[in-house]
Amino acid sequence: MQNYVFGADIGGTSVKLGLFYSDGELLEKWEIPTRTVNGGVHVLPDVAQAIMTAMERHGISASQVVGIGIGVPGPVDDSFTVNKCVNLGWGVFNIKERMNELLPEIPHVAAGNDANVAALGELWRGGGRGSQSAVMITLGTGVGGGVVLDGKIVAGRNGGAGEIGHMTVEPGETVPCSCGKCGCLEQYTSARGVVRMAKVMLSQCDTPSKLRRIEDFTSKHICELAAVGDHMALKIIDRFGDYLGRAMSYISCTVDPDVFIIGGGMSKAGNIVTDAALKYYRKYAFHVSKETGAAIAMLGNDAGIYGCARMVLK
Repeated sequence: MQNYVFGADIGGTSVKLGLFYSDGELLEKWEIPTRTVNGGVHVLPDVAQAIMTAMERHGISASQVVGIGIGVPGPVDDSFTVNKCVNLGWGVFNIKERMNELLPEIPHVAAGNDANVAALGELWRGGGRGSQSAVMITLGTGVGGGVVLDGKIVAGRNGGAGEIGHMTVEPGETVPCSCGKCGCLEQYTSARGVVRMAKVMLSQCDTPSKLRRIEDFTSKHICELAAVGDHMALKIIDRFGDYLGRAMSYISCTVDPDVFIIGGGMSKAGNIVTDAALKYYRKYAFHVSKETGAAIAMLGNDAGIYGCARMVLK
């Protein structure tokens, strides 16, 4: 008899769902809207209904479902208790207990922070495949991260492990980060952080650059111009690499992963990003860890559902 696993990656706008065979092969993926009204009270019931509908569609009985993995945009501890998800309107409650009330015939439920879950998915089927331990760094609107050691997500006491974007890398910064602190990694290596840093650097010199001709340039413009040798764009990426490589060296001294996995929108620039980071990582890293590599994430928006499935199968 064939067995199955469900993964549900809950975001602020939509829930990405995946139905997997128990060997990890993806059978189907789809999305439903995330209804955040009334404190997000509808979110998990909607997930449960989507799972039941898929079971009916494929003729799957509850006895064939190994379990359900759920990723959420907030801290989740090892007991699967979520400690507030601002984007969903959630407070503090146990996700497993709530899902067991909604789907009592499927008792095996696992949950984790969405970034940590995505890291697990990339380690299992993506950029980190073949490794046992990885730290994933997502360079998007902000900077997120996930830590997986020996195939297990590290959540931390309060579910805050992997909040890489909010380590302080510039103590002298006076402009606050979105978190309220100053000098966070996110302020220099996120997509908007790189743009902010670039504007400051451009204002402090008169070095010619095609960036000066683009009214609202983005991190993509910076990476593209760096790739073709624009001197100012290269200087910006070099400083970006200094901050990111230094942060990676701090992480390595703590968890010493097999590989760093770089995801998020900026990872699409490929070697421009990884080469800049590794240049400084190898400068700052403890000698035994200097050769740790960096891989580009491969699963894109599917990393979360793969990680959700893996939580259950582990």
